[in-house]
Amino acid sequence: MPARIKDVKVKEKEPVVPVGRPLVAVNADLVAPKNATPFAKLNLGYIDALIGAGALPVVLPPLRRDNLAAIDALLDQCVGIVLTGGADMDPRRNGQALTPAVNPMPARREDADRYLLTRIFERRTSVLGIGVGMQQLNVFAGGTLHLHLPTDNPKALPHYDQTGAPHRHMVLIEENTRLDDIYGTQELRVNSTHHQAVNQIGKRMRVAARAPDGVIEAIESTDPNWFCVGVQWHPEADTASALDVQIFECFVQAAVRACDGVLAVA
Repeated sequence: MPARIKDVKVKEKEPVVPVGRPLVAVNADLVAPKNATPFAKLNLGYIDALIGAGALPVVLPPLRRDNLAAIDALLDQCVGIVLTGGADMDPRRNGQALTPAVNPMPARREDADRYLLTRIFERRTSVLGIGVGMQQLNVFAGGTLHLHLPTDNPKALPHYDQTGAPHRHMVLIEENTRLDDIYGTQELRVNSTHHQAVNQIGKRMRVAARAPDGVIEAIESTDPNWFCVGVQWHPEADTASALDVQIFECFVQAAVRACDGVLAVA
């Protein structure tokens, strides 16, 4: 009689990504601790959200200046790009003063992001900007930022929890915008972790959503043929609402249509 096998645990297989998913680039953050090796970082929420929306994410690390031209080859293969959250843009590079409230991202990431944004605007690549990614879209469209809401707009409601705990508030979506089409509602409760915000809106951009205090929470291109949307909240995070999956789905669908269905290689 064969020996009895006891307590055998079958390891669940990782889900297999089917062939034919459109490639979507996602820019990684850069963490550069003092006296330690710097590394690239990307929250898995972006990966899972894009997989759930039918895409195959391609991580774009913050390349060095002498390698930035390689980004063009990647963009040739991708239908769109997600600009992720992170620390603040260096205000000195946008004609504003650096204050103690600003936490600039590492220069290497900002260099890579600026090159990437230049190409996005030149190519009219389908893009979804999240957090600082939204702010970058506005700045590259010629807009400006509030560097610290408690200082620049003292009447604003809290937009982050100083203890780091989850914080949520309502946003009011503007009618007849792409965001209105995506969510199908004029009110949406979102997570909020930002201390900066859009001030003057960039050229050929429009406000897509505001907080009840008037702070701009989402922007989008006025070009109906270009999916260029930025949201201040984080639809990829665990604290996102169930409705937030729709923005990734609509982004991927619009990106595929714009690129005539460029698909991932098997």
